Amino acid sequence: MRAHLPLRLIRTTAFAAVCVLLAALAHWLGGGARPEPWALTAGGGAVFVLAAALGGRERSPAVVGCLLATAQLGLHELFGGADTGYVTGYVMSHPHGQGLGEALGMLVAHLTATLLTGWWLARGEAALWALLRRLVRRLLLPRPVPPPPAARPLAPVVRARRVPADPAFRHSLARRGPPLPA
Repeated sequence: MRAHLPLRLIRTTAFAAVCVLLAALAHWLGGGARPEPWALTAGGGAVFVLAAALGGRERSPAVVGCLLATAQLGLHELFGGADTGYVTGYVMSHPHGQGLGEALGMLVAHLTATLLTGWWLARGEAALWALLRRLVRRLLLPRPVPPPPAARPLAPVVRARRVPADPAFRHSLARRGPPLPA
């Protein structure tokens, strides 16, 4: 099932906003400087274009996680500004000129943003696609026509004849009952 343009744009806008704002907050809380407005705009535009290109159909959580980690790395570089270079090797070797503790904080902050965005996207996407499948099934697939209600069979007529009581028992009285307690 593929998403058409209006749905794709709504999903892409929501995803880009959450992804970039979480990355900026994580970058700032992890020890980096607050991202400049131009960096937020450029990062939002880049994430929007990437998400619009890839958002046409449902993706697996593993693919989404890899794409999010790549986007977080790119946003980290963008938010770092001119004082950062390209990351070589581990992200911990790129501490924005600070000590190991702040580099570890930056790594944890970006990984947290990646996990939160990935969880949000995976749950939201699963719910959205399930809803769309249900709607398509309900609206496009023909419903079976219920059979007309069957005519109820008439109750059989039972004719019972009355048997007259035996005249010998007319004046008899039955005194049999339950046993008395002992």
